[in-house]
Amino acid sequence: MSGPGPGSVGRAVPRVGVLALQGDTREHLAALAEAGAESVPVRRPAELAAVDALVIPGGESTTMSHLLRVFELREPLRERLAAGMPAYGSCAGMILLAGEILDAGAAGRAAEPLGAIDITVRRNAFGRQVDSFEGDIDFAGLDSPMHAVFIRAPWVERVGDGVEVLARAAGHPVAVRQGNVIATAFHPEMTGDRRVHRLFVDLL
Repeated sequence: MSGPGPGSVGRAVPRVGVLALQGDTREHLAALAEAGAESVPVRRPAELAAVDALVIPGGESTTMSHLLRVFELREPLRERLAAGMPAYGSCAGMILLAGEILDAGAAGRAAEPLGAIDITVRRNAFGRQVDSFEGDIDFAGLDSPMHAVFIRAPWVERVGDGVEVLARAAGHPVAVRQGNVIATAFHPEMTGDRRVHRLFVDLL
């Protein structure tokens, strides 16, 4: 793992932060704890500096992007990601971790990409809230399908070199990995299946 937090040396259990500005933070904190990590909420630059890795939860990507600026977290987060901090993003988290966002939102409130993984994503690609759905999908490296929950979900329209597609739905990539960054269009934190979180914790 590269880019660890300054307090990680000698720590047996990885400390994984969950961005706690908006979205389903509580569910990710619980899932990470069940997957064997020390999970902590992150709202301030000092809290970001103290974690080994970060999860960006589902929520509303334009609101989360705005709050990253308000809480002066955007640039410290970009710097940690550029330095190699492991990260996982679900739904809105996938959107923000991307290199490019299509239909990013209205000017002045648009979701801004953090550039942690070389993909192009389309916001709300599967439709609006009423078009949310669930289904079983095959996920690379897992011995049985995952039950996936899609809520106003994005999909990946372009995959860059070095990006591994882990799962597809409706013909589009919905789970990807590049190095120590993982992103899913669906919400594994909303089910009892902790395999994606364990996969992420195992990277650490």
